[in-house]
Amino acid sequence: MTEEEKVSLQDEAEETEAVTEETVTESPEEPTEDKEDKKDKKKNKADKKVEELKEKIKELEDGRLRQIAEFQNFRNRTEKEKSQMFDMGAKNVIEKILPVVDNFERGLASIPEDEKNSSFAEGMAKIYKQLMTELDNLGVKPIEAKGTEFNPDFHNAVMQVESDELESGMVAEELQKGYTYHDIVVRHSMVSVVS
Repeated sequence: MTEEEKVSLQDEAEETEAVTEETVTESPEEPTEDKEDKKDKKKNKADKKVEELKEKIKELEDGRLRQIAEFQNFRNRTEKEKSQMFDMGAKNVIEKILPVVDNFERGLASIPEDEKNSSFAEGMAKIYKQLMTELDNLGVKPIEAKGTEFNPDFHNAVMQVESDELESGMVAEELQKGYTYHDIVVRHSMVSVVS
């Protein structure tokens, strides 16, 4: 290679180097702007995605809380229904037992005075007392009637009577005992009322 060719190659190399340096110095500015734009776009996309996910989480949490509330309401409703069904069943059984109680009372009232101390009469009285104690423990209470003011919620008036001792509207006599079960009337008292 000649000296001229070497100088020419060297000049070309220097020019290429200069162009490369210019490109290198100019090109970092453009990609930096592009990179920042890309970073901003990526950040905006990520922020949007995060917001969407937060909304989705909020919706799911709201749905979960609603389901919990619905389940609690369902549980409360079924407990209430179960309690009402139990009370209704107990009331039906008590209604069937009350005629037996009435017959016990009639039987004990019909025992002659001279036989009241007999072992049979005492045994029947103890059985009656035990039956009434168990009914009382279950929440079955007799309704107060004689000498109280007539109350149609508890009393069933079957006749009117005259009385000098009691005021008008008062219960003169109880013809059949009434009973309540946990403040629910199982059977109204049949009474006569002073007119």
